[in-house]
Amino acid sequence: MHPLDNVIWQALTTRQTEFAESSEKASRFVPEVSPLAGLREPTPEGYESLAELLYSEGTIALFLDTPYQDRRGWNLIAGAPLLQMVCEDGASLAELSSASEAKVVELNAGHSAAMSELTTLTKPGPFDKRTHELGTFLGICRDGKLVAMAGERLKVPGYTEVSAVCTHPEHAGKGYARILMTEVMRRIRDRGETPFLHVRKDNERAIELYQRLGFSRRLLSHLAVLRRDLLK
Repeated sequence: MHPLDNVIWQALTTRQTEFAESSEKASRFVPEVSPLAGLREPTPEGYESLAELLYSEGTIALFLDTPYQDRRGWNLIAGAPLLQMVCEDGASLAELSSASEAKVVELNAGHSAAMSELTTLTKPGPFDKRTHELGTFLGICRDGKLVAMAGERLKVPGYTEVSAVCTHPEHAGKGYARILMTEVMRRIRDRGETPFLHVRKDNERAIELYQRLGFSRRLLSHLAVLRRDLLK
C-alpha cells in the first residue's frame, strides 16, 4: 500500500501514534487534536471498532475511497469529494519567490486562541485547540492580529500534509496563502519529505493556486462526517 492510501489510518499507526486512540481495526485522533479517524478497512467490523473509540454519542470524520453508504447506528452529518494533491517536484519551489513586506512568524500554543478565531471565521477544515501540536504552523500578522496561516497535519512515512491554509477575508488577494504555503513546503522538503494536501473537489480557486505551487492531483476520496447515535 502506498503511504498516501488510507492516509489517516497510516498516519495514526506510523508517525502520529502519540495522538492516537486505537483498536485493532480503527484509530482516531484524540478529540482535542482532530475529529479525523481511520479504519483498517471500511467493513462492519471496522465501524464497530470505531464506535468503541467514541464516548457514547460522538462525531468523527473519515476519508473514504467511495461515497459513504448508510449504516445502522451512524448518521451522515456532512460529506464532500476531496482531491488529494502531491508536490513531487521539489525544484518548483526554487522558482517561487517569497519576497514580501509580510513577516512570517512561527505560531505556538500562545497563538492558539487567534488560530481558532481565524479558522472559525474562514473554515479551512477542522481545527481544534490542540491541532497546532501536529506540526509547524506559520502565520502573518497585521496590527497585532493574525490574518493568515498555514501548517502541517497528517504525517506518514516520507510525506507531510500542508493544512489549515486560510486568510482573513479583509486581507485576501495579497498572496499570503502562497507565501505561507511556500515556506511550509520548504521546511517539509528540507526534512527530505514530500508535501501533500487535501482540497474539496469544487474549490477551483484553491486548486488553481495549488497547481501553480507544483501540486498535482493524485486521487479522489470522499469526506464523511459521521455522528454515532446510541441504538435504542
